[in-house]
Amino acid sequence: MIKKFFGVLIALLIFNVSICAAAELVIFHTNDMHARVQDTDDSGKSIGLAEMAAAVKAVKAKNPTTLWFDAGDTFHGMPMITITRGENLVPLLNEAGFDAMTAGNHDFNYGSTQLEKLVKKLKFPLLDANVVRKKNGKLVFKPYKIFKLNGIKVGVFGLSTPECAYKTNPKNVTTVEFLNPVEVSKEMIKKLRPKCDVLIAIMHMGVDASSEFTSERIARETDGIDLIVDGHSHTALAEGLRVKDTLIVQTGWHEYRLGRATIEVENHKIISKKAELLDAEEVKAICPKPDKKILELLEDAHLKADKLLNEVVAHSDKELSSNRLLVRRNESELGNLAADAYRWAAKSDIAIANGGSVRADLPEGDVKKRDTMAIFPFGNTLRIAEIQGSTIREMLEHSVEYYPASFGGFLDVSGMTFSYDPSKPAKHRVAEVLIGGQPLDENKTYTIALVDFQTSGGDDYKMLTNLRIIGELGTCDEVLTDYLNQVGMKGIEVGRITRLKEVPVPDERPDGE
Repeated sequence: MIKKFFGVLIALLIFNVSICAAAELVIFHTNDMHARVQDTDDSGKSIGLAEMAAAVKAVKAKNPTTLWFDAGDTFHGMPMITITRGENLVPLLNEAGFDAMTAGNHDFNYGSTQLEKLVKKLKFPLLDANVVRKKNGKLVFKPYKIFKLNGIKVGVFGLSTPECAYKTNPKNVTTVEFLNPVEVSKEMIKKLRPKCDVLIAIMHMGVDASSEFTSERIARETDGIDLIVDGHSHTALAEGLRVKDTLIVQTGWHEYRLGRATIEVENHKIISKKAELLDAEEVKAICPKPDKKILELLEDAHLKADKLLNEVVAHSDKELSSNRLLVRRNESELGNLAADAYRWAAKSDIAIANGGSVRADLPEGDVKKRDTMAIFPFGNTLRIAEIQGSTIREMLEHSVEYYPASFGGFLDVSGMTFSYDPSKPAKHRVAEVLIGGQPLDENKTYTIALVDFQTSGGDDYKMLTNLRIIGELGTCDEVLTDYLNQVGMKGIEVGRITRLKEVPVPDERPDGE
């Protein structure tokens, strides 16, 4: 009996030594989901949470040395989730099997108190080492966690960009502050590095050059982080980004890809690191069938959302049309209303609203939540940016470049007027431009309100991708609701855009793509 016992013991020791000797740590990662949880989101571009979860669970079943992290901007975006202030997402994330996440700026869109409430319902931690309460300096969330996986100790800490202070509505974060992420990273490294074989930072920081703090800067100014799971800049890093000994990974946005980083560990030392991005087909190749339980939870989420969508949230003096060939060719009252609402909320010099973003009519009388969300179904958020006068002209030229053909990027405007001649060559059509009644100064910097779709280059607005973002607010439907309740519909009549000559208009199907 004793010999048998020692034989088993020796076998276990050999087994454990072999595991410690060489192991493959797999890190799946997502970021900037913005509540995209269905494979139908974004016209089918999103992979879907049920699909991703099935793949990750399949890998975990074969290799328990596997983790799944999310780098924030998760709880806010699509109607089914925002209507419940993020509540509908919690069961989905819990069932998906995430191991940890951090907070992005838009996760504070319901207010820091609501985010704390959501976090308490999660079965996994939201890690954030640089978010503290203003009144006492105490941490709001758990700063780090150490995972022990088959003899490997993996330390993980979280960070949120200090831009959260203004890249959500400032009223959402009045009770919290965001500490210097470089200094906090140094503290976390000092605390965790001696205890861990692998050190990972999940951060909503990004790699935009316009940001004061980026994941690149943190990697450059610290020593000891092996992997940074990043978000915020919506950057797809196909093979990751290496800065000194740190590998930075990011998937882009909206669940278009699932990230996978692989770290080889031998005798408690890292011998290799690699990163890759998986598309929908590659995710399905891992596990062809979506997670059944998540599909069931999605049905429940739809039912809960439907009840809330019938709530009356505003009043409209008259019906406003979203007819496709109206809003994509001509100035419209609904487009003007949207642009006015954006400028009012942002307190900016000007605002723009693209015709392609308007997808349903505004009814007369009672306006329900489902009405405003049908008008703006994409979950886009409003941004405030700085823009040069010369860029404004370039932007307006692009708006009317394709007329008389319909164009989703045709802009309605607020705070300015302009005229154009469609008989002239493209990019040479815009004539007089007035900002607040004064001629456009192409050397002056103005403030503009516009949606994140446009700052990401949507509708080929490349000239808007490098604007300096100075603020972020709520979703378009939320802004419209507030404007209708507090301001109304005065002054939305057409007359801001003047077409100097008429040209033949092609016959197009009103229901075309």
